[in-house]
Amino acid sequence: MALVPFPSSRPPAAERDEPLVALTDPVDPEDVDDLDGAGARMSFLEHLDELRKRLIHAVVSVAVGVGLTFFFHNAIYEFVFEPTRRVLPDGSKLIYSQPGEAFSLHIQIALIAGVIVAAPYIMLQVWMFIAPGLYAREKRLAIPFVALSSAGFIGGAATNHYIMFPFMMKFFGGFNSADLLFLPSLDAVFSLYTKFLIAMGLIFQMPTIIMFLARMHLVTARFLIRNIKYAVLITFIVSAVITPTADPGTQTLFALPMIGLYILSIGIAWLVGGRKEAE
Repeated sequence: MALVPFPSSRPPAAERDEPLVALTDPVDPEDVDDLDGAGARMSFLEHLDELRKRLIHAVVSVAVGVGLTFFFHNAIYEFVFEPTRRVLPDGSKLIYSQPGEAFSLHIQIALIAGVIVAAPYIMLQVWMFIAPGLYAREKRLAIPFVALSSAGFIGGAATNHYIMFPFMMKFFGGFNSADLLFLPSLDAVFSLYTKFLIAMGLIFQMPTIIMFLARMHLVTARFLIRNIKYAVLITFIVSAVITPTADPGTQTLFALPMIGLYILSIGIAWLVGGRKEAE
């Protein structure tokens, strides 16, 4: 005998004013904000306009920084070339062979000093350019990004001035003898100083990069600890390339700041990604 379903006399749930059963997990309000942030899209022309705006702001901040630091260019000049003067032989001085070399050098010094002064504002403009493509939670990293990137650049400049560059000049000045007189030119010395300044400023951005990678779950503190031996090996290879001597002590001295940055990055990765991973 076939069974016929007995029709229910109760109306549907929507008509009974009863809550519907949720088939998915509860939605976190922060997740809703994240979805709203991710849903904001900009066209290609809007991206170009935003890039133009941020570049203008950065250039204006550098111009203001140059205008402020130019009044102290003599003091900055003495500060920059002080490590070189310490290794010069008695009676020798820095020389310049082109008429406008010394003047252009002071302009370059003011320009670099202006960039360093404007570094926090420049990093803020970089953040404001990439922020529209981030989730709402990721936008909260604005202050850590500006603080870490600015501190990294200043820390790299200080490491170059007090550690890297003095050792380089001491090595090059060690060839001075009775037959060879060490008379470096302004342009050559400042060019070497600038190259190492930029290199150390970029290397000291490692904690900032690791912070973003950890926040996007691309790296973890456990991954960095597991591969620390490879990081140390790569650090010593880079140190051997940029160090003019084959002295292990000097290479170790050059490698120690980079190893310290890597250890600091492990702590940042744990703070940024560790709690989220535990949850």
